[in-house]
Amino acid sequence: MTPISVTIIASLGALGMLGVVFELIRRRHLRERYSLIWLLIGVVLLVLAAWRRGLNTLAGWMGVKGYPPSVIFAALLFFVLIMLLHYSIVISRLSDQNTTLAQRLALLEEEQLRRSEESREDG
Repeated sequence: MTPISVTIIASLGALGMLGVVFELIRRRHLRERYSLIWLLIGVVLLVLAAWRRGLNTLAGWMGVKGYPPSVIFAALLFFVLIMLLHYSIVISRLSDQNTTLAQRLALLEEEQLRRSEESREDG
């Protein structure tokens, strides 16, 4: 059975994480579409931490016999990997958009330079 001290500490940690996410949303430091992922992670961790029987059952299903709270850490690691994959996709997309914007800017600068040279020749 999961020790009550681990349940309390893990629950407080999950509540703290949710509080930080809500504060970041309130201050507009975290966009809504990214906050949903963090809120989902916080809620899942809170449920795993607070529901001792469920955590023990889940640990049994996963074959964890020695220390059921290790399932919380496994879930956290899983979510961190999902977040890393998600942010890698976002960064890749932004990098492609940045390249496209730089190319368009170079074309516009070239066109502006050509027009200013033509106006000097005409004037």
